[in-house]
Amino acid sequence: MSTSAAQTLARPASAGTALAFVAGFVDAAAFIALTGLFTAHVTGNFVLIGAELVTSSTGVFAKLLALPVFMGAVAAARILSLLLERQGSDALPWLLAVEAALLAGFGLCGTLWSPIGAPDGVPALLVGMLAVAAMGLQNAIGRLSLGHLAPTTVMTVSVSQAVIDATDLALKTAQNPGQTRARFVRLLPAIVAFAAGALMGALGVAQLSFACIGLPILVLIALTVLAITPPAASNPTP
Repeated sequence: MSTSAAQTLARPASAGTALAFVAGFVDAAAFIALTGLFTAHVTGNFVLIGAELVTSSTGVFAKLLALPVFMGAVAAARILSLLLERQGSDALPWLLAVEAALLAGFGLCGTLWSPIGAPDGVPALLVGMLAVAAMGLQNAIGRLSLGHLAPTTVMTVSVSQAVIDATDLALKTAQNPGQTRARFVRLLPAIVAFAAGALMGALGVAQLSFACIGLPILVLIALTVLAITPPAASNPTP
């Protein structure tokens, strides 16, 4: 029986860590480049909408548009996954490749149209929604193909659970210490990677503008190659 793409990608424990890095990087870079637009953590846009309505700022339409675009990307990922599964193909490599293509469009259009101008202008909307669609796709990947990994785009729940697990382990109150420790070890790398990605995304966009998106694209390309590469067969023991 052939190994599925999800199983192949699961071999290195760094798969979820790499995707968390991508999400943190894109979220921070887009937030800075597009005047406060969240791409991975779209619910944060609702907070910003309220703040901007009170302060009569700009960029409200982009933040409102982010949610339906995000939802559309998730739905499209599900449809593509179903179509590929019916053909007997693994959806994971294709979904990762599409995400990389969306981020490439984000970087290319952002570079060509810089300076972007008004947050609710057409260039800003098109560039921003490409990044939102890419992160919506990554959220779908986490649910459809990589459910065994820690969440890679939303860290609030993961941070809360990691703190609870760390507290239980420190106080020796965990009902199942082995399971609690395993969950903590599974969550912590993704949290750290997201934070590192956010830091590098902020520094990258400050130094290289939209060209910095090349780094997360390379990460996604590597994961795509890994997903389509079958694991080496082990030599049978005589």
